[in-house]
Amino acid sequence: MGVLNITPDSFSDGGLYVSLADAVRRAEVMVMEGAALIDVGGESTRPGATPVSVQEEMDRVLPVVERLARELSVPISVDTSKPEVMREAACVGAGLINDVRALRLPGALEAAAASGLPVCLMHLQGEPATMQQQPGYADVVADVHAFLAERVQACESLGIPRTRILVDPGFGFGKTLEHNLTLLRRLRRFSDLAAGILVGISRKSMIGALMGAPVGERLSGSLAAAVIAAWQGAHIIRTHDVRETVQALCVCTAARAAA
Repeated sequence: MGVLNITPDSFSDGGLYVSLADAVRRAEVMVMEGAALIDVGGESTRPGATPVSVQEEMDRVLPVVERLARELSVPISVDTSKPEVMREAACVGAGLINDVRALRLPGALEAAAASGLPVCLMHLQGEPATMQQQPGYADVVADVHAFLAERVQACESLGIPRTRILVDPGFGFGKTLEHNLTLLRRLRRFSDLAAGILVGISRKSMIGALMGAPVGERLSGSLAAAVIAAWQGAHIIRTHDVRETVQALCVCTAARAAA
């Protein structure tokens, strides 16, 4: 899954693809590099991010989703928590709803169900503005699993079948470095919840903390984390660096098949 942020303030690529032409070119490159999905986001969810209005998010996202859905051969995911954006994105061709809040905003679950689209439910402790201020868990794996299980059940109760649900443990979203490493090591624990596991770990602060590297120098660590995640059962890897991640996962897939 290639990351395409239509934002001025995302932690890694903010401001790079805010024009429609730049966004389309970037998506085309990622598909050529091997992306099987493109994830379009119009609101940054980095720690301390400032929320944007519904209209501003729609103005950023909808033209891009509509154009990419029309011109590309891969599904277009919309990275949003707002029910209004979900509904409109579905109308212009989105193929997946990817929600960091796991459809918990008022009306989001109903909007997702009405769209008929598959959904990805992510675990988030707190809110982006404050999520990294002393996050805590009794048992991070058990707590995240219980949260996602409840959200999957909520989806099923409104007619979204488990076969159209992905789960994401939410690396970096209200977790310490230790929490993130524990989730990565025990990722397979989430395989009983839904149709698949999505992991977004590319260039994140946990990689920077381990490597002592700024955002632009975290490729090698991101690739290592992607391979570990795939080996531990992840089905979709969300990444900024598509070509390199695809190459790394080719080796991982071959090694797993040989085993």
